[in-house]
Amino acid sequence: RSTENGGRAAFEVGHVPGAVHSDYAADGWRVAKGGAGGLLPEPDFLAALFGRLGVTPGHHVVIVSAGTAISDFSPAARVYWTFKIGGHARVSILDGGYAAWIAAGGSIEKGAPAHGDAPPYPVRIDHGLRTRLSDVEQALAHKDATLLDGRSRAQFEGLDKSAQAARAGRLPGAVHLDVSRAFDPETAQLRPSRELDELFSVIPAGPVVSYCNTGQLASTNWFVLSEVLKRPDVSLYDGSMSEWTQDPERPVEAGPSEDEKIS
Repeated sequence: RSTENGGRAAFEVGHVPGAVHSDYAADGWRVAKGGAGGLLPEPDFLAALFGRLGVTPGHHVVIVSAGTAISDFSPAARVYWTFKIGGHARVSILDGGYAAWIAAGGSIEKGAPAHGDAPPYPVRIDHGLRTRLSDVEQALAHKDATLLDGRSRAQFEGLDKSAQAARAGRLPGAVHLDVSRAFDPETAQLRPSRELDELFSVIPAGPVVSYCNTGQLASTNWFVLSEVLKRPDVSLYDGSMSEWTQDPERPVEAGPSEDEKIS
């Protein structure tokens, strides 16, 4: 839980027994560099972060968000992706987070988190899970990957803009699937797999690059496609529009997509 969810103070009021705490925003799960607001940290930093949490290669890591809103899932999915790209095999997300745990009658623990120190983690970056700026340029040139935009329709069409992006609009040729559609609005949990399969069936076969403004929202679309629906060759562009729009020479599209114009 980060500051907007009460941070460590809320954690100490009540948490899943035995849990350790990490503030997603304050502990450096993402770094800003060159105008990009949410890049993957360097391997040495990840090694120290994982170790400080007490994670070793044999652990099963379960990520628990606050679970009070749909928006809580994407940071959890980004942490999940960070563990996966760092080479940690056994990772899960508690769907619905701490709120779902409480609703299910789970026991709680109060006070300071469990002591989690361990040696630096032996990070081995899985480069196949990440798309870099140069990869996006190649994908645009060769049209050999689907660029999946997970933001709101207004941001996709350039009618609205995040402060993180220098220009409004989307990657050229991108398709749109607002990440909020993956959730049941009443429970803030993911929809059943069969519904997700139908929802994401519009994404063409082949490589998929999930992006948003800073690689956070896009982590949800990446998670659903890669980890729930088991689609191969799905990656996350962590630089996303905050990186892409820094250079005015890089192309940006706005307005309805071609599919919308046809329909």
